[in-house]
Amino acid sequence: MDVQPLLIAGEWRAAPASCKRLRAVDPATGEAIGPDFPVSGEADVEAALASASAAADELAAAPPSRIAGFLDGYAQAIDDDAAALVALAHAETALPADTRLAKVELPRTSRQLRLAAQAVRDYAWTQPVIDTAADLRSHYAPLHKPVLVFGPNNFPFAFNAAAGSDFASAIAARNPVIAKAHPSHPATSQRLAELAHRALLQAGLPAASMQLLYQFDRRLGLELAGDARLGAIGFTGSRSGGLALKAAADQAGIPMYAELSSVNPVFLLPGALAERGAALAQEFFASCTMGSGQFCTNPGLVVVPEGDAGDAFVNAAIALFNAAPPGVLFSRGVRDQLEQAVTALRDWGAVCLAGGTSAGPGFRFRATLLQVGARAFLKHPLELQREAFGPASLLVRARDLDDMLAVTAGLEGNLTGTLYGATDGGDDEAMARLAQRLRPRVGRLIANRMPTGVAVSAAMNHGGPYPSTGHPGFTAVGMPAAIRRFAALHCYDNVADHLLPPELRDRNPGGVARQVDGQWRSDDLPPPSPAP
Repeated sequence: MDVQPLLIAGEWRAAPASCKRLRAVDPATGEAIGPDFPVSGEADVEAALASASAAADELAAAPPSRIAGFLDGYAQAIDDDAAALVALAHAETALPADTRLAKVELPRTSRQLRLAAQAVRDYAWTQPVIDTAADLRSHYAPLHKPVLVFGPNNFPFAFNAAAGSDFASAIAARNPVIAKAHPSHPATSQRLAELAHRALLQAGLPAASMQLLYQFDRRLGLELAGDARLGAIGFTGSRSGGLALKAAADQAGIPMYAELSSVNPVFLLPGALAERGAALAQEFFASCTMGSGQFCTNPGLVVVPEGDAGDAFVNAAIALFNAAPPGVLFSRGVRDQLEQAVTALRDWGAVCLAGGTSAGPGFRFRATLLQVGARAFLKHPLELQREAFGPASLLVRARDLDDMLAVTAGLEGNLTGTLYGATDGGDDEAMARLAQRLRPRVGRLIANRMPTGVAVSAAMNHGGPYPSTGHPGFTAVGMPAAIRRFAALHCYDNVADHLLPPELRDRNPGGVARQVDGQWRSDDLPPPSPAP
């Protein structure tokens, strides 16, 4: 079987005949599917990096209208090719074709691209600031270097290295992208890259603005992450893999924006349980098992009060988890890691209440519920916060509010933290105290809803303190903030007007919103007063 080509230097290039190969696997059956894809060696990786670097200055100088035109054109191409893309992604991930891929994730992906296009058109991501008295002007600008993007396994569209938020953000900031596809969905990534490449050419942008590599070995990955020709790295994946790449990047001074792991703690207060415990059990179950639990915002740790209402919640959850069919996981590796995580949690004192074992055919795992007391949790908080990526969650039974507050103190950094309180206000004081403790430990604080959904909004923070991410000040979702990860802050001191970027000049014909002497305005600056 012929091996598929690579996108390098603006063209689809044949892979070496002697290269190692990979194939996608249908998670529902465990059988290999589709064509062979190349595992790249040093020559391919070097060619991709060199060609992306060579295109960086040209792309940085491209008019914003062309960048926005590409992002909009690519979004439309994805929408037009939806049926084929959904079929490929469904075959490679076993995610529901209609309810997940077609109706949720693919529209989210094209919307992200369009929002990035709008941020480019209105210069929102550049955040222009002008101090007229000091004649200082600053804005965010391209890195003039390529961005390396590692795509995860759990979002074949919305976080795909060739289409997702990191890709859109890096291109919006006018940086070339080296897209490292995830080996779980190579055909999906290839088709997205074909659409992107065509849209780049139609928009008049450098053909080498995007490179696509399917896979390379760990050594090459670490060497690439530490190559000073890179401007930044975007990564979504395992903590161990991300930290290894970050160590290599740190040695070369390359900023890496990594999403690593999160258990997304949920606190159920007594009034909420007494008021609607059965409904909360159903809501929790649906969130934990959605997509077979393969979300970075899965509710992996739920703090439940002891007592009758808490017991009723737990019993209702056990019944739901026991009745659920085994969820299909993305790969053998995901299944094996979930088995190891569940075993480790049990070794550290958690009791398995439901599930806990794999099943066939393919890579299936039973919905899993574990439990531990709050005092036992606090003896080994780090070990009992191990992320169990899949349809699994740990219940922590708390005797009172003091126990709940103590649990918050033992939490690592997370993407989200959720508080459920009674609608009559009976839990408000406890919620306020928990929120105060939880706030510095989570990127997004949620009230009365499960954390699974991540809205594509300018106000969204899909980030958080370490180890949920590598830096607490940035988000991977939401334009224009996500774009600034892949930008440099440029300052101009006493520079002539004609040498300034357009959004920092005195005249502002585009009506760009600028912070001038502490006030946001979009008009022209008055001419300087004549010298006395």
